[in-house]
Amino acid sequence: MSSNEETPEAMAEESMEKAGGLGEVIPEPLMPAWRQVERVQSFRETHGDKYVAALEVLTAIALTGGYIWWVYLFLLGGSGSPI
Repeated sequence: MSSNEETPEAMAEESMEKAGGLGEVIPEPLMPAWRQVERVQSFRETHGDKYVAALEVLTAIALTGGYIWWVYLFLLGGSGSPI
């Protein structure tokens, strides 16, 4: 290889740096929607782990509450006792 030729790895890395993503091929009328997608992706990259953990906690609380309500109805639902 001569000194002015790049290795395949260097060429691939340079190509990846130059690539702009889907923003280059999205038609102009769809750009507002694409910008919203980019904002969501940026948020997920920044806060993804915390956001997922918070959603897991909320889901666990909702499922636990639903299960407790189901057990209450199953055990006491037909007894006529007020809630």
